[in-house]
Amino acid sequence: MSSINIIVREATRHDTDDIVRFQQEMALETEGKILDEVTLKNGITAIFDSSEKGFYLVAEVDGNLVGSLLITYEWSDWRNATFWWIQSVFVDGNWRRKGIYRSMHDHVLSYAESREGICGIRLYVERTNKIAQQTYSDLGMTHSHYDLYETELKSH
Repeated sequence: MSSINIIVREATRHDTDDIVRFQQEMALETEGKILDEVTLKNGITAIFDSSEKGFYLVAEVDGNLVGSLLITYEWSDWRNATFWWIQSVFVDGNWRRKGIYRSMHDHVLSYAESREGICGIRLYVERTNKIAQQTYSDLGMTHSHYDLYETELKSH
């Protein structure tokens, strides 16, 4: 089996259409939701317009984007530092189980460790997504003692 050359880099505005496509596919696959493309594109563009919101990473193989994820921030007063949240993870179906997510995760970890004021990395995963849970566990992440609760507002 030949080695795959995976390049992980911070996304640019040029990657917006691919990220839109990835998020549309993920919403349909995981929740059966069809996302409004204009709203989604505006949401993705907002990240590029304001680094305070977060940043995207993308994975490339042979010049083609095959995965992406979003990092957002959570301030921890207990630690006087910031957690990075991994969100909106997507790997193209043809590239799953080939080290794409692992490469992105390793990049996040390395980048976070090289910066001051980052105290941890968090993510949430669907309770039924056992494959993703195993992947995260294999990468050294542990199950938190917190459960996530939310209230979704109708205006969004």
